[in-house]
Amino acid sequence: MLGWNRNRFRRSDKVRSIPTSVNVGTLMFGLILIYIIITLILYLTQKHVAGYEVVEGTISGNYRYSAVAIKDEEVENSDVSGSITYYAREGSKANVDMVICSVGASPSLNDSSKSSLVTNLSDEDFTQAKNEMTTFAVNFSENMFSEVYSFKSDMQGVILQSSVNEDAGEYVRNSYTAPVPGFVVYSVDGMEGLTAEELTMDCFNIGSYQNQNLRLKSSVNAGDPIYKLVTNDTWSLCFPVNDALRRDLEDVSTVRVRFLKDNETFSAPIEMTEGADGIYGKITLKTSLVRYVTDRYLEIELILNRAKGLKIPVSSITQKTFVEIPDEYVSVNEDTSSEVFLTRETFLADGSSSTSNITASVYSHDDEAGCYLINPGLFEIGDYVVMPGTTRKYQITDDTVRTIQGVYNINKGYAVFRQVTILDENEEFCIVDPGNVYGLSAHDRIVLDASKVKDDDIIKS
Repeated sequence: MLGWNRNRFRRSDKVRSIPTSVNVGTLMFGLILIYIIITLILYLTQKHVAGYEVVEGTISGNYRYSAVAIKDEEVENSDVSGSITYYAREGSKANVDMVICSVGASPSLNDSSKSSLVTNLSDEDFTQAKNEMTTFAVNFSENMFSEVYSFKSDMQGVILQSSVNEDAGEYVRNSYTAPVPGFVVYSVDGMEGLTAEELTMDCFNIGSYQNQNLRLKSSVNAGDPIYKLVTNDTWSLCFPVNDALRRDLEDVSTVRVRFLKDNETFSAPIEMTEGADGIYGKITLKTSLVRYVTDRYLEIELILNRAKGLKIPVSSITQKTFVEIPDEYVSVNEDTSSEVFLTRETFLADGSSSTSNITASVYSHDDEAGCYLINPGLFEIGDYVVMPGTTRKYQITDDTVRTIQGVYNINKGYAVFRQVTILDENEEFCIVDPGNVYGLSAHDRIVLDASKVKDDDIIKS
């Protein structure tokens, strides 16, 4: 009996393995997948805001205009009809009695002058021709194929001019010579003789501007324009001005102007002049006409001495309202100037009052008015602030609320409003005062678009 029980005990002592269908690899993959899904959800639900690092800088040359060039121009017309031949290169300086062109038959020579018309290009002529070819090749565009004809005329002018001596007028039939010194231009646009006092906004409508290239014609009729001379080295650039520029130029008599065509910069006097329908800026230059003698419109940039400070995007600027608390009603935290202590008294619905001591963050201090700007969320209209050590009270009303400009600082990973004082601005950037202890410092990070955040938002870069 005892032996039978022992055997039974031995049989029951055996442990059977329980088969399992759970795979460890599958379990780990599932856990990782769940983690990825949770992380993705958190990422998608968090607010991602672009940041901007504050830098020191200036705003310069932010005024750009398509200026109208006003020059002393004399248009010469043909007295006869016939084919036309140009001798002078466009943009060159013509002396008195220099042959510009001829209308009619080809040049007629007498025996004594045949040797004078033999083409013999000098080294200078070869250099000029090479420069013309290089300039044309570099700037050529299929969209401006008409420039090919201008280039052809320039080359003809270089060759023909080398064949003509100072006495050319004696043997070139129907020749036209320069009556006065001036720069030769082979185009007319109807704006010759325009003065600053006659300017209108229509003068700046480049879309409707028409410029007639005279060299595209192989023949002319009597009375047709054949060339014009720019007879004075002094010329002007005029452009419409807005109120902002007028304020900037109130005490300015000279400006630096940059020509976007070739990035050349010059200093020149500027004045405000009254046109036919408004006020226009007028820059007078006495040099560099040869560079732009053929241009009626020039893209320019005014380089002004602008304010220096912290440069931030205009999109970072926002507005926020704060409550003004006079200096004598707060106690300053000696450990940090960004916090103050005050006593708030609130009246309940039953007429009883409740007094509490609160700590408030300072967003700005108005030295002139002698008050701190405090978050309005700490108060209700009608609350009082009690002056320390006295029973005097300062009531919070609509008149004590002020709106100021600022940005959201995100140095600590959440949005904190910081006041800024704008010194200068243009369409994209503004310069703010770096001297505000409650404002910004160089290398602070701020929200690029202030409309996308609010106070204390957690910012995920």
